[in-house]
Amino acid sequence: MEEKNEIIIDADGAVLGRLATFAAKKSLQGNKVVIVNSEKAKIIGSPSVIVEKYRRKIRLGRGAQKGPRILRRPSEILRRAIRGMIEYKKGRGREAFKRIRCYEEIPKLYENRETIKMPKKEAIRFITLQKLSEYLTGKKQK
Repeated sequence: MEEKNEIIIDADGAVLGRLATFAAKKSLQGNKVVIVNSEKAKIIGSPSVIVEKYRRKIRLGRGAQKGPRILRRPSEILRRAIRGMIEYKKGRGREAFKRIRCYEEIPKLYENRETIKMPKKEAIRFITLQKLSEYLTGKKQK
């Protein structure tokens, strides 16, 4: 069942921020956005600094106080980045955020469908969402 205004984006090699911006804009325009291969998206910068930034956020949630809940799966990290670019507490933003789906692999429903390839940026220092997730959870992703 194919929808007219459904956009399927392949995140393989795409920069996280640019991918999130594109997905947020398309969702705000009323399109359903599906992102596949989200674990292959990359964050440009020093891997050790990026991992330490996320670990610092995780440490903030410990102790007697509750929160913040830090997501550790690649698809959840990507979805959270998109949420930061939408006014998700207001009606239009909440509806736009509901139209976004992120998958770590290509589901069977979307296997033979045409996807949009995000432009890849060659970078020397970067970390993929899969590696970041492995560092945060302490175990290998499948």
